[in-house]
Parts: sequence; C-alpha cells; structure tokens
Amino acid sequence: MEDFYRIRRLPPYVFEQVNRAKAAARNAGADIIDFGMGNPDLPTPPHVIEKLKETLGKPRTDRYSASRGITGLRRAQAGYYERRFGVKLNPETQIVATLGSKEGFANVAQAITAPGDVVLVPNPSYPIHAFGFLMAGGVVRSVPAEPTPELFEALERAIIHSIPKPIALICCYPSNPTAYVATLDFYKDLVAFAKKHEIFILSDLAYAELYFDGNPPPSVLQVPGAIDVTVEFTSMSKTFSMAGWRMGFAVGNERIIAALARVKSYLDYGAFTPVQVAATAALNGPDDCIREVRETYKKRRDVLVEAFARAGWDIPPPAASMFAWAPLPEAFRSMGSMQFATLMVEKSGVVVSPGVAFGEHGEGFVRIAMVENEQRIRQAARNMRRFLESGVETLHNVIPLANRR
Repeated sequence: MEDFYRIRRLPPYVFEQVNRAKAAARNAGADIIDFGMGNPDLPTPPHVIEKLKETLGKPRTDRYSASRGITGLRRAQAGYYERRFGVKLNPETQIVATLGSKEGFANVAQAITAPGDVVLVPNPSYPIHAFGFLMAGGVVRSVPAEPTPELFEALERAIIHSIPKPIALICCYPSNPTAYVATLDFYKDLVAFAKKHEIFILSDLAYAELYFDGNPPPSVLQVPGAIDVTVEFTSMSKTFSMAGWRMGFAVGNERIIAALARVKSYLDYGAFTPVQVAATAALNGPDDCIREVRETYKKRRDVLVEAFARAGWDIPPPAASMFAWAPLPEAFRSMGSMQFATLMVEKSGVVVSPGVAFGEHGEGFVRIAMVENEQRIRQAARNMRRFLESGVETLHNVIPLANRR
C-alpha cells in the first residue's frame, strides 16, 4: 500500500501502539476501562427506536434512498436550527444530510479542494479535519486551536505566508479534543476575517448540545452574513447517542452545499430510509432526552475531576463536549503522551488517547472520553492511584493489573 499516492500522504496510525497494549492487556485477562474513543455508551431514545421499528418493512423503504437526505429530514434539521440558534435555512438548497459529520468533512474536502490548495486547520484537532484535505490533495497549515487573539495573529501570518492563499479555515467549538468553547463575539471576528480574506469557514459543531454550565454554545451561522462564507457540520451521534446510525448534516453556504451534494451523488445513495425517518423523529421530538444526556455527561465530568484529583491527577473541568483534555501529571511529563498512555493501559487497565494523536501541539496532554459510567470512572481512579504514585523511576517494578492476585 505504501506505493499508493493517497496512502503515502497519511501519517502512521498513532493509536496503534495504545491499541496493541489494550489488546494485550485484555488477552491477559485485565478489566479494561476504556476512555479512548468518543463512542457514546448511552442508549438511543426510545421514541427514536420505535420510529425505526415502525418504518422497517414499509413499502419502498428498502430501496435506494436520497443522497441529499429525505425532504422531511432536511426540514427537521432546518427546524432545529431555527429553534436552537434562531437561524433560518432553506432545506432545499442549504442543507445536506451526511453519513455522520466525519463523512461530511471528508466529502466536502473532495468537493472544494484542488491539488496544492491550502487549508488552515487547528492543531490539535480531530484527525479528519486535516486528513480529509490531505487525502483530497490539499496542503494543511496548522493554526492554534484556542479561540483567543493569538489565533487571529496566527491566521494573519498564515494568509501572508501561504502560497497559494488558503481556501478555507476549519473551526471546531466545542472542540474535540480540547473542549474549548467559542463565544458569539469570537465568531463575529472569525466571519469578518473570512470575508476580508475571501476564504471559507468550515465549522464542526458536533458537540453543540453537550454543555455543562448553562451557556449553550453558539453557531457561527448566528453571525449576520456568516452564511456567505460558512458551512457547518452537525451530528446526531452525541446529541441522541446515535453514533452507529451514522447521521449528520452540512448546512450553510449554497455553493458549497451544492458541491457537496454533487460529490455525494456519485458516492452514496444516502442512509437507509428508516434511519432517516427515525432521525427526523429525533429532531422533531421532545428534547427531554437531550437534557438527560447532557446531565449524564455533566455528572460524569464532575466525578472524573473529583476522583482523579483524589488519585493525584488534577484535570481542568471541561465546560462542554464529552472529553476532558488533561495535562500529563507532573512526574510523567518528560515521557510524552504516547508512552504515558501506553503505560496507563499496561499498569492500570485504563485507556486514554495520547494528545499527540491530534497533532504535535497536543503533546503533553491526553484526551479522556467520558464514555464509562460513574462507578467505572471511580474504579479507574482507584486503578490509577498506584500507577501515578509509583513514579517514573519505579515503573518497571509495577505489576500489570492482569497479573495481580
């Protein structure tokens, strides 16, 4: 495979080392507590499941569906944006259903990128934000992930020094992996920047409903005129615990939406129709289930921060998302996030994602996905205590969890 052009452009799979350690520990009988992947463990709301069952087997539902998404689904997404953000969208020209936001990002990269085009991507960032454009033949230029004035200084430098001029800027707030949250004032400045330099904004808003301190994250499309330069991606994976259903959306600028829809028309026939009908029911249904999901993650966040602190690891409480972005404990910072994450698995049975997997500027951190219940989070803290207290010098003497009696 190394001879294939697009494969050569991809870096080695950085999670492989941690995954090997996880597999070895499981094979040895260890009880693995897995905070590695942001894979929701909560059930899909019952009314969504019931709508799926009701639709299965109905006439025509087993046939090819609509690549853009069925009309009712796109209208439901428009309704969600108007209720939640006060943003009016035309479901015919400004909304496309995607097979999750990840697929949406990958295909929009194929739609708008010419070989050598430059795209500005936060570092650290969710991998598809960069790799989607690398696979499309583009060039990635890293900018800071935190929504601060320093980001705009870096963006200005990138515009000046990039040849050719960047075509787009990626943003993701609430952020994966860092859990940073942006304000509407920040988005106003971002839209002004994009318009000034005639570049597009591609916004990942997958975690819009997972916020914990009473401040709902805004959409960049709330900024007047933002739709002139912006496409935003959302997902039902986290909001409705529908990760395996693969249902998301791209909304916004008609030109990009049309390009994405055309690319998708060559690649897929859309999600299974009953899945789209059930997703419509989720968007049009009561939002009690969303509040329950949010409250569950908030409780997990609070337990995580409190239990890990007692174990000797102080973690900043995230204001949103399903992740904690945790600096390596002081005694372990010299070894780097990859070795630390690998040792965590081997010595405590706890899996986290090394920060370097999200870009070189993620070094010194790990990402902790809150996808285990409160009891398991407390158990993880107890497992880690001995590992953290052992110190770097004595790690070779620590007995792996699977071999303890």
